[in-house]
Amino acid sequence: MTNKKIKDKILIRDILIENLSEKHVKLFDNFYSFEKELVDFLKEDALDNQEKKISRTHLWFHKPTKKLIGYVTLLTDKISLHTALKEKFRKEGINYRSLPALKIGRLCIQDEFLRKGVGTHMVDWTIYLIQKINEFAGCRFITLDAKRYADKKKDSIHFYKENGFYIYKQREKGTTPMYKDVYKLINK
Repeated sequence: MTNKKIKDKILIRDILIENLSEKHVKLFDNFYSFEKELVDFLKEDALDNQEKKISRTHLWFHKPTKKLIGYVTLLTDKISLHTALKEKFRKEGINYRSLPALKIGRLCIQDEFLRKGVGTHMVDWTIYLIQKINEFAGCRFITLDAKRYADKKKDSIHFYKENGFYIYKQREKGTTPMYKDVYKLINK
């Protein structure tokens, strides 16, 4: 089964999530993504950043094949309220300059597992974590910096928009800051 190509969507029950640790480093040599800089981050910086309490990386494994599917790296953040966001929250009686967020610093899926629903599972899992965080501290948003590619099939902005994110600031080059207000989702 380990050599069989994954054709269908991956179900959340077929995923095992583990916090990155030293024991995982040997697995990185077999991790491939068209986003080389994200593979390099995993191999070179993720564990060091975690030890320095900058971010935390969570590895996602496919239970049936025992393969590393991908990872998501999270860190704390805030979203500054300006222009339309500022007015929206003022109407709700929220008069702060910024609000707390959990940032998806990196999200990477191994090439063979792309378009199998894993990225959406990672976003949903992040929302679940925000629910848990809110038992101890306030957190209302997910933020991220989406990568823009010339090849629209690789453009992550479209993926995040499909998952309910909005563009925070439009940029011509580099990354595009995006956000998702999860207030209604975590208060069901």
